[in-house]
Amino acid sequence: MTDERYLKRTIVKEVVPSRYLPEGSRNLRVYLPPGYNELLSYPVVYCQDGEQFFNFGRIATIANQLILDEGIEPFIIVGVDVDLDRRTAEYAPDGDRHAAYVSFFGEEMIPFIEGKYPIRSESESRILAGDSLGGSVSFHIALAFPKLFHQIIALSGAFYPASREIAEAAGDLSDLSLYMIVGLQETAFKSDRGVFDFVAMNREMRRILESKGASTMYGEHDGDHVWGFWQRFIPDALRCFLHAES
Repeated sequence: MTDERYLKRTIVKEVVPSRYLPEGSRNLRVYLPPGYNELLSYPVVYCQDGEQFFNFGRIATIANQLILDEGIEPFIIVGVDVDLDRRTAEYAPDGDRHAAYVSFFGEEMIPFIEGKYPIRSESESRILAGDSLGGSVSFHIALAFPKLFHQIIALSGAFYPASREIAEAAGDLSDLSLYMIVGLQETAFKSDRGVFDFVAMNREMRRILESKGASTMYGEHDGDHVWGFWQRFIPDALRCFLHAES
């Protein structure tokens, strides 16, 4: 049975105006940790597929548990919502809305959030998180804004050929640290782009990243391309980049 303390969550809805996105704005949900105080400063986790991370990944409940029971330093979570009909267009590097979404993320949303909430300004205090294509777009955002991001959580990252080609063409990636997992049953996943072996795809992306100097915390586990699998590893992923209070 879930501890009632974990379910007492403060989540604020925000709307970020955008000159890049055709619809002119994007909805966010912002988790504020227990004991939130505007006079303090916090690390932040930026999640693609924001609604799914909160509803299916249960990331706010997991955050409460880590903070209240494990002494992890309190942190803020920003979930960036996405229209599922436009998801591939925004998240895939060859999608027709990808450049606009990446520009929105780094040039509009980050200043909006960091101007409104007491978030630390150093890149070590920002983490990007995503599942499937959300993992790959997090990588591309980190490449586009290297001064802002270098920590990435990729849950069964959809590192299709276009993403791997971009990684191959990149220079030194030794500033990047990635937490990568993939399910051993993801060998024939049917995506909107065809059937892919996600295990082979993630192994190859890991090889490319490490050849460029990136650090990877990589794992292959029993599981499929579903939130029930990814949710199990969110606590471990967060522990990799967030630390217990001294």
